[in-house]
Amino acid sequence: MATIHDVAQDAGVSPTTVSRYLNNRIELPSTTAARIDAAIRKLDYRPNLLAKRLSTGKTEAVGLVTPEIREPFFAELASAFEDEADRHGYTVFISSTRSDRKREIASLERLHDGHVDGLLMMTNTADDGTLAALIGRRRNVVIVDEDIPGVSAPRLFVENEAGAHAATRHLIEAGHTRIAYLGGPDGLFTVGERYAGFVRAMREAGIGTRPEYVAIGSFAPDLARAATLNFLALDHPPTALFASSDYLMIGAVQGLRARGVRIPDDMSLVGFDDMSFGELLTPPLSAIRQPVESLGRLGFQTLLALLNGESPPMLTRLPVQLMVRQSVGAPRNKDKMA
Repeated sequence: MATIHDVAQDAGVSPTTVSRYLNNRIELPSTTAARIDAAIRKLDYRPNLLAKRLSTGKTEAVGLVTPEIREPFFAELASAFEDEADRHGYTVFISSTRSDRKREIASLERLHDGHVDGLLMMTNTADDGTLAALIGRRRNVVIVDEDIPGVSAPRLFVENEAGAHAATRHLIEAGHTRIAYLGGPDGLFTVGERYAGFVRAMREAGIGTRPEYVAIGSFAPDLARAATLNFLALDHPPTALFASSDYLMIGAVQGLRARGVRIPDDMSLVGFDDMSFGELLTPPLSAIRQPVESLGRLGFQTLLALLNGESPPMLTRLPVQLMVRQSVGAPRNKDKMA
């Protein structure tokens, strides 16, 4: 098996230069880098990761904990995180917890046991204090998307409240006053912020928020479908609906189609996330776009800063954008509700 000394000799450089080049810690002239790359290919050199770990105390691997890798939002974020990690020479181990607290705890234990150098943590269930206690005893953790209260760790969030406000305002400006709201599990940070944005937009327009037009409790599409059917069964059903996540939007569309309700002729609809499938539906759906790729890339950059002994910002907020398409129109009945 070729060694780093063999590569250095073949390339005409020192072993230290090869080591620093492979670890992205030196910028070499293109001709020198090309000689090292050619020597690596010629000799079929593979770094001895165990020896490297013993000498540096680092695995050069990081973990990404996601509630559900099959969901487009988390899949896109994981892809961007992995791509950025690869650019810096890090391997990524992904844990899809399926919102199981035991799996989340196991992922944090892998950090404690030294299997990875750091961890990007995402959850979509309210913490009972368990995660906060575990993270509080560990270094090199970055929290993304959903907050874990009581933890002193860098956090990356989007402007949830501003996004929900913009979505609701878009419906109001189209003439709607009977606007329903679909939200995720009560107690989650994102759910609270998005509902606050909805309420603020309604209040600023002088429109009351009616309890029968609000359904909060789950991100599951089937429950959103059921809630939408309940809205439609009211004596005065809403003329517009804000679904505060794409999965809630899917359930809403299913419910509307089950009752033959046309978008936007009979019901206007705005979502939150703006995954690609929303634009492909008929009609294409208006939505608040989250900068998912930026969350993934900046998530790794923030984690890398921790690994390098730096002090990244403890809170970073990324802006969102209202994508106006064809799912919002004027209500048929423009009379204000009593």
